[in-house]
Amino acid sequence: MANYVERVIEQCKKNNPGEVEFHQTVEEVLSSLQPVVEQHPEYEECALLERLVEPERGVTFRVVWVDDNGKVQVNKGYRYQFSSAIGPYKGGLRFAPNVYPGIIKFLGFEQIFKNSLTGNSLTGLPIGGGKGGSDFDPNGKSDAEVMRFCQAFMTELYRHIGPNTDVPAGDLGVGAREIGYLFGQYKRIVDKYEGVLTGKGIPYGGLLGRTEATGFGIVWYAEEMLKANGEEIKDKVVAISGFGNVSWGTAWQLQRLGAKLVTISGPDGYIYDPEGISTDEKVAYLLELRGSGKNICAPYAEKFPEATFFPGKKPWGVFQDTGCKVDMFIPCAMQNDVNMPTTNDALKYLMDNCIAVGPAKAANAGGVACSCIEMGQNAGHTVFQHEDVYAQLHQIMKNIYNACANAGEKYYGNKNALVQGANIAGFERVAEAMMAQGLV
Repeated sequence: MANYVERVIEQCKKNNPGEVEFHQTVEEVLSSLQPVVEQHPEYEECALLERLVEPERGVTFRVVWVDDNGKVQVNKGYRYQFSSAIGPYKGGLRFAPNVYPGIIKFLGFEQIFKNSLTGNSLTGLPIGGGKGGSDFDPNGKSDAEVMRFCQAFMTELYRHIGPNTDVPAGDLGVGAREIGYLFGQYKRIVDKYEGVLTGKGIPYGGLLGRTEATGFGIVWYAEEMLKANGEEIKDKVVAISGFGNVSWGTAWQLQRLGAKLVTISGPDGYIYDPEGISTDEKVAYLLELRGSGKNICAPYAEKFPEATFFPGKKPWGVFQDTGCKVDMFIPCAMQNDVNMPTTNDALKYLMDNCIAVGPAKAANAGGVACSCIEMGQNAGHTVFQHEDVYAQLHQIMKNIYNACANAGEKYYGNKNALVQGANIAGFERVAEAMMAQGLV
C-alpha cells in the first residue's frame, strides 16, 4: 500500500510539471494518510487518491480590461474546483502577480481538507474545496481600474459559480473592495441577489467579525494546543509574521488573552518590540497601518522607539538577532512561511521532542469557518451579531483541534501529531463520501 501512495505522488508530479507548490502539498498530505490508506485497500481499487489529486474541473480564461490611460490590459484568470464530494466548492480568489496554476492547485487541494474539517465542526453545512485567482496585481491600481478588472473577471467566472455550486471568497489581493465589485457584476449578469460570494460588506449580507476571524481562530487553536499540554497562553512570548488582516486579528486576540507579542513583519523586514505589541494603542496603530497600503515595520519603529527594525529579515531569527527566547511562532503572511518547508522527518523530530506544530489548514480555518457562518446567515435571511460570531467561531476551533488531536492519537499514537491528524480528519469524511457516490 505504501507503493500506492508513492505511485500517486510521482504520477501527480509527472502530470503537473513545474508546479512545485502543488507537489509539496500532495506529498505532505498523501504521505500522512499512509496508515489510513493501509486499512482500506478498496481505495486503490477505485483509484480514490488519483481522483483526489485531480481537480474535478479547471477553468482558465483571459481577462481583458482597460486601464486609466486607455490602454488594453490582458491577465489570466483561474478557477480550480477540486472536490464537491461533501458540498459545493468553496475557496478564495487570489489576485497577485505570482499566481499561476501551481499556486492555485496548491491552495485548492489544501482547501479540500480545511473545508472538510470546518464543515464537520458546524451543523449541516458541509463544503467542498476549490480556489481561483489571477495574476492581476491590485497594488498601485486606482479604484476605477480595480473595478474594471473585477467586472471583466466576473464576466468570465459567473457561469461556473453559484450559491449551490461554487461560492468563492476573498484571499490575498481580494478584500472588501474587490468582493464588492465582483458581487455587483455577478448580480448584474444573473439578475439575482444571492449569496454567491462570502467576505461581502456588512450592508449587503456580510458577516460582522469576519475581518479578524482568521487571526482569532489561530489564537484559539493555539490555546487548545497549550491546554492539551498542561499550559496556558497567558504570558507566553510570541513571534508572528505578516501585517494584514490575519496578523492584526492575531495580535488583537493575543493581547486579549494576556500573551506577549514581540514581533511583526512586512515586505520591508520585521520589528522586535521587547515591551510587547500588547497595548490598545499599538494594536490600533497596526490597524491604521494595515489600511494605509504602506510598509508597516519602519513606521512602527519610528512611533515606538523601544522597538528595533530589522530590514530585509524574517522574525524567525529573532533569537539570533536579539537573544529573545520565544515560546510560539505564528506565521500570518504568505504560504510556505514555516509549515510547508518542514519535511515529514522534521515533523517527526519535533513530535519526538515534544514540540507541537499547528497545521496551517486547521489553525487558519477561522476564515472559512466564518464564510460558512455567512452562508448560513444569507440562507436564513438573518444577521448575526459580533458575540454570536465569536461564540460560534470559538467552538468551531475547539472542535477542529479535537478532531486533529484525536486522529493523531488514533493513527500515530501522539496527540501532538496535529499536521497528520488534520489531514486524516479532513480526508476520512471526503473519502467516505467519494466511496458512497461511485466513480464520479
